[in-house]
Amino acid sequence: MTQEAAKKKAIVVVSFGTSYPETLKQNIESVEDRIRAAFPDYEVRRAFTSRMVIKRLTERDGVQTDNEIQALERLRNEGYQEVYIQPLHIVAGAEYDKIKRLVSRYAHAQDKAFAKIRLGRPLLYCLGQEEHPDDYAIAVKALAAQLPAADPASAVVMMGHGGIHPANAAYGVLQLKLEDAGLANVFIYTVEGYPSLERIIGKLKEKQVEKVTLMPFMLVAGDHATNDMAGEEEDSAKSQLLAAGFAVDVYLRGLGENSAFQDIYVRHLKEAINHPPHGHGH
Repeated sequence: MTQEAAKKKAIVVVSFGTSYPETLKQNIESVEDRIRAAFPDYEVRRAFTSRMVIKRLTERDGVQTDNEIQALERLRNEGYQEVYIQPLHIVAGAEYDKIKRLVSRYAHAQDKAFAKIRLGRPLLYCLGQEEHPDDYAIAVKALAAQLPAADPASAVVMMGHGGIHPANAAYGVLQLKLEDAGLANVFIYTVEGYPSLERIIGKLKEKQVEKVTLMPFMLVAGDHATNDMAGEEEDSAKSQLLAAGFAVDVYLRGLGENSAFQDIYVRHLKEAINHPPHGHGH
């Protein structure tokens, strides 16, 4: 191996992706730029896991974006030896599993494509056991920067994605962690899992809340935030809350815009590079 090839180090920043150009810039590119600034000696590349988003961008804008497999194959063809993958996913769900399997395949292959390949962890992973950080408490602290001033008659209701993957349980843990941090009027529900919005509406009534601020607990304020959360359809969260008698404000910004969340991803990547156990090193 040439000395030049041995020095070639890359970071692949992997997200689900979005077809909303403004959101892409503010929530994904902003994190990638933060990572570039923190790791000047590394080549930083983008990959999306959503084939649908990739197809849409190609057809509509003529923009080619690599999926996670293409990004790694490109690095391998270009002779990169050290590769770190940082997912921008919120929980260790299906999208994260897809990348984990891919990294594992490369790491255990007979003909090693890379001298070193490691995966960073998503936003919510460790719970503070032993030497591990408490990702949830750190995320709650980052969230505090974008919350309106606390007021007993007001609440913040955040929308997560959710799904049937067991990692959906992370949202229930997050609710407990919000309570532990004294944020009694901040609630999380998911579009496709538990906790449900119905559950929260009951809690809001119990607490005699009058005004609700809706906020996405997602990397990007894309399709789900625009339609499922803030849309005009009667089954959107906004419509359901209005129908239940609450005044509703909408904060339509993804977590990627918040510099405190950008810093979390940088930290997870640093830990993957410096402490393999934190980063599921192989």
